[in-house]
Amino acid sequence: MFTGLVEGMGLVAALEPRDVGVDLVIRAPQNMQSTPEDPVAIGDSVAINGCCLTIIAIDEQGWRFQAGTETLSRTNLGTLQVGSPVNLERSLKANARLGGHFVQGHVDDIGQVDVIDREGDWITMWFRVPERLTRQMVSKGSICVDGVSLTLVNVESNRFSIALIPHTLEVTTLGRRSVGDAVNIETDILGKYIEKFGASWQAPS
Repeated sequence: MFTGLVEGMGLVAALEPRDVGVDLVIRAPQNMQSTPEDPVAIGDSVAINGCCLTIIAIDEQGWRFQAGTETLSRTNLGTLQVGSPVNLERSLKANARLGGHFVQGHVDDIGQVDVIDREGDWITMWFRVPERLTRQMVSKGSICVDGVSLTLVNVESNRFSIALIPHTLEVTTLGRRSVGDAVNIETDILGKYIEKFGASWQAPS
């Protein structure tokens, strides 16, 4: 479980093809390096652009993960290249503040950057997504884009908008996105349950 509060941007250090999928090696920023007070260990869960993967090895190159064909085809991890920046967040500690919203790290689908409107240092960004996802969204609700917890501004049938402050643009990959770029989308788990309940509920006769 995650919160959608990105801890730092890492870089793809290596992509090593395997029989099925790839080994993905990420060089984490200095503030996320293992310390005695906050160790990073094999088996830890890390959200990479919002996709939960497990550390399988740690070496001088960085943290090593395995991504299968399903993950590569259903997320933007399949488009990464050596040197690509990625948003990183380690799993939520039970005693930590919940500053974002509950994020599972299970990407629902890939969206595309549709429009970028700049107002000074701020940006309003629109994302085009399948209509089945917008049915789980409401204005002022929560959405996770590339692992970043954000507040929905407007929701239309097949797209939605968010307002990005300068800090978010600086410390996450969203500040580097262009129109047409692929992004990972995870809708709020509450929206999923409410949609399912509404679909199965029948008014008493």
